[in-house]
Amino acid sequence: MKSPLHPSHSRSFKPLFGTLLMLAAFSGQAQTQGFPSKPVRIVVGFAAGGSTDKLARVMSKRMGELLGQSVVVENRPGAAGNLAAEVVAGAPADGYTLFMTTLSSQAINPHIYSKLRFDPVKSFEPISLVAKYPLLLVVAPQLKVNSVQELIAYVKKSDQQSFFSSAGSGSPAHLAGEMFKARTGANLQHVPYKGGSPALLAVMANEAQFAFETIPSAIGQTKGGKLKPLAVSSSARSTAAPELPTLQEEGLSQFVVTSWAGLVAPAGTPRDVLEKLNQATQQTLATPAVNAALVADGAEPAGGSSAEFARFLSQEFKTWGDVVRSAQVKLD
Repeated sequence: MKSPLHPSHSRSFKPLFGTLLMLAAFSGQAQTQGFPSKPVRIVVGFAAGGSTDKLARVMSKRMGELLGQSVVVENRPGAAGNLAAEVVAGAPADGYTLFMTTLSSQAINPHIYSKLRFDPVKSFEPISLVAKYPLLLVVAPQLKVNSVQELIAYVKKSDQQSFFSSAGSGSPAHLAGEMFKARTGANLQHVPYKGGSPALLAVMANEAQFAFETIPSAIGQTKGGKLKPLAVSSSARSTAAPELPTLQEEGLSQFVVTSWAGLVAPAGTPRDVLEKLNQATQQTLATPAVNAALVADGAEPAGGSSAEFARFLSQEFKTWGDVVRSAQVKLD
């Protein structure tokens, strides 16, 4: 009797093995070509009404039309986006669960939390950068300052310690405030809140003298006179508030802080699915109504290829690692 490992037996298995590989490849291709065959969800790591949530909801309707399936937004707030990142990192890699990742979850949190249940690089597949958000530097209306230099003079001359508020420790707004403190040498104390809205309310009440906050979150209050805007943190003036100078124009050279959001999928998602999602994202951002809605809300529509987004994420991870170490922020 021949051994199961006899060469003749090995040769007899080769055609069958090859057939199985072809069937598996065909099955995977058929699934990809049929994508999506059910609703797609975009997980957002913040509560409804925030800038990231607004962005996802503006995007979802048009993306659903382009994909031929509903695209629903699911809010999983908590830990500055970490909870949502964990949900998506553990989801099936089939393209039906996406994450509207942000500067916090992808580039800041990995440096301030020593124990994360996801890897910002290995757990996800980049799809596309979606939008960028300059921050507004706002002060209390009753504060007698009307420019960045006047604010610097005020907080440096004040006999009492001045305060700045933020949406939470480790948030882009917090780190922008720490950068402002380091650059000006002012005696400033950070006061974290659970979200951008309460942080801005603290400034309105002059409990905190100033705050940095994304334009979508703050611009409504500035237009209503409840907050006084002084400058934007981007490298160029914002189309949503072109009358406001940049911090660089106000004398703080190289002071650029831009928040952002982009779409990623779980690691291992098929390349064809990622390409289809990228195409839908680009077409959505190119839709005039969507573009106009984002611009009106203070966002700067972005876009680009998955490879470009991957390079962007790598650079942001390095840049904000340096900022976090300089500010000595740790939340564990």
